[in-house]
Amino acid sequence: MATPGNGPRGPLDGLRVVELAGIGPGPFAAMLLADLGADVVRVDRPGGAGLGIDPARDLTNRNKRSVLVDLKAPDGPATVLDLAARADVLIEGYRPGVAERLGVGPEACLARNPKLVYGRMTGWGQDGPLAERAGHDIAYIALTGTLSMIGRPDEPPTVPANLVGDYAGGSLYLVVGVLAALQHARTPGGIGQVVDAAIVDGAAHLATMIHGMLAAGGWQDRRGANLLDGGCPFYGSYETADGQYMAVGPLEQRFYDEFVQLLGLADTVPDRNDLGRWDELRAAVADRFRTRTRAEWTEVFDGSDACAAPVLSLREAPHHPHLAARATFVEHGGLIQPAPAPRFSATPTSVRTGPVLPGADTDAVAADWDVPGLRTTRKDTTP
Repeated sequence: MATPGNGPRGPLDGLRVVELAGIGPGPFAAMLLADLGADVVRVDRPGGAGLGIDPARDLTNRNKRSVLVDLKAPDGPATVLDLAARADVLIEGYRPGVAERLGVGPEACLARNPKLVYGRMTGWGQDGPLAERAGHDIAYIALTGTLSMIGRPDEPPTVPANLVGDYAGGSLYLVVGVLAALQHARTPGGIGQVVDAAIVDGAAHLATMIHGMLAAGGWQDRRGANLLDGGCPFYGSYETADGQYMAVGPLEQRFYDEFVQLLGLADTVPDRNDLGRWDELRAAVADRFRTRTRAEWTEVFDGSDACAAPVLSLREAPHHPHLAARATFVEHGGLIQPAPAPRFSATPTSVRTGPVLPGADTDAVAADWDVPGLRTTRKDTTP
C-alpha cells in the first residue's frame, strides 16, 4: 500500500480556496479541491464545531490548512473578507442568510473580489418553501424520488449511508459548479458569481437516465421491479455459504452465458428473458451461491467476464489485489484512506498532509496570504 508524503500537488496548484468550516458535503468538496492541488484554507471557529469528531482523524480535512477566526468577534468578518479578497474560491455551507448576517455573504465578498467564485452548499437550496428548514441527506434524497428506488419491494427503502445525497448530489455538484464558474471568471470579461449547489438538485439530476427510462416505459415507478434496482435476478447480490455476499451484474447476454456456465446452471435455469420466471431464476441462483463460500466463488469467477465480484467490507477493500495494484487506497500518518481521484497524466495528485488541526496554520497563512489580521484574531479569540 502506497504511503505518500509531500508529493505532487495536482492540476489546481496555485488556486486559493477559503472554506468556512462546516460539516458533511462542504468539507468534502473542499477536500476534493485540496486533493487536486488547491491551497485550501479552512476557517475554523475557536473551540471547534462541537461534534465530538477527533480532528486528527477527520480525513475530509486532509491536504488543507487551518486558521482560527471567530466570525462573531468584532474583527472576525473583516479578517475573512481579507482572505476572500486574495482567494479564487470561497465555500460555505450555512443555512440561507446566515453568511449575510455574519457579514461574509456573497455581496460583501464580491465587493472585495469581483472575480471570486462563491460556492454555497445546502440541502434545500438558497430559495424555495423548504430553504429555511433543517434537513439531512435522507430527507433530501427522499423528496427527489431517489430513495424510493433503493431496496427490496417488500421492505422499507434502504438507506445508502449519506453517499447519494451529501456527497454525490452535493459535494461533487458543488465542485463541478465551482470549477465551471472559475473558468468563466478567468475568461476575458468574465466575472465572479455565486454557485448555488443544493443536494435536492444534484440528487434529482443523478437520476436523469432513470427519468428517461420511465418516460420511455422502460422503468416501473416502484422499487425492486426493474433491471438496475434489484428486481432483476442477474443484477444483485447473493449470500454465500459463510454468510458473506457476491455481487453479480452480467446484463449483456455473452456475459450472462459465462456467468451461468461458471455457476454450473447453464443447462437448468429458465430463459432469462422470461420475466414471468424471474423468481424461479433468482431462487436457483441463490441456492447455488449458498453451496460455497465467498472466497470459493471469488476463485471460480476470477479472470472471467461474468461480472461477479465479492462484496468486501470497508476494512477488506484496501487489500483487494486490483485496488492494491492501483494504489486506490493509501496510508498516511497511520490512517488508511482512499487516494485522491481522478488521476492525471501530467499533474499527478497525492495525499500531502493528514487531517489539519484547527488553527494549526494561522501564522503561516497570515504570512503567505498577507493577512496580518489573522494573528490578531487568533490571539484575541483563542481560549
